Amino acid sequence: MLEIIVLPLLTMVTCKETRAAIIALHKKNGFTGKDIVATKIAPKSTIYRFIKNFKERGSILVKKASGRPRKSSKRQDRLLKRIQLRDRSATSAELAQEWQQASVSASARTVRRRLLEDGLVSRRAAKKPLLSKKNIRDRLIFCRKYSEWTAEDWGKVIFSDEAPFRLFGASGKRLVRRRKGERYHQSCVMPTVKHPDTIHVWGCFSSKGVGSLTILPKNTAMNKEWYQNTLQQQLLPTIQQQFGEE
Repeated sequence: MLEIIVLPLLTMVTCKETRAAIIALHKKNGFTGKDIVATKIAPKSTIYRFIKNFKERGSILVKKASGRPRKSSKRQDRLLKRIQLRDRSATSAELAQEWQQASVSASARTVRRRLLEDGLVSRRAAKKPLLSKKNIRDRLIFCRKYSEWTAEDWGKVIFSDEAPFRLFGASGKRLVRRRKGERYHQSCVMPTVKHPDTIHVWGCFSSKGVGSLTILPKNTAMNKEWYQNTLQQQLLPTIQQQFGEE
């Protein structure tokens, strides 16, 4: 009659050690599944599953579960990336709808995960002046032309510009700290008017200092007449004062 010895510590070992002990009893000692069940080393279903897996794969290692299959292939993921790069402002929902045309039924959340894998994250767009192809080309030509200028060269240049200023309120965003229910509290709102008064200011400067400052009448735009008058009455005297007859 087969004698079965139960080791007390076997009931306290880890799952990996339990699996190794079961296979050792089965392979080296010739125990059957029924014999091993009698040792109460593990539940009956667990013992038979370990023995079956060992016979199929010849190893005590458990095959890692593959998890839920991906809804898209690598090719479809590359297609999604191309769609996003073609229109950077497209939302996840819009991309999901366009992706469906490639037979990929996925949610906006799945779209965000796929794009995140490629390092594409959603961020607020930076604001920059609109540049046409001609603007870009002209700026590049300018940079190349003056890239080797020295401080002495730039010391012979005077810069001028004009800008509008609103007399009421601010044109940008303002952050406030408020409690719940204080969104429209007087101290937490930024007052606005439909047609705020605006003034245009013209100025110039060089390495020798700032020049004249011209403030146009309220709500007056800088047209060609005002600009020519400003250059004649303000710029030329500033140049004469800073540079003399050079």
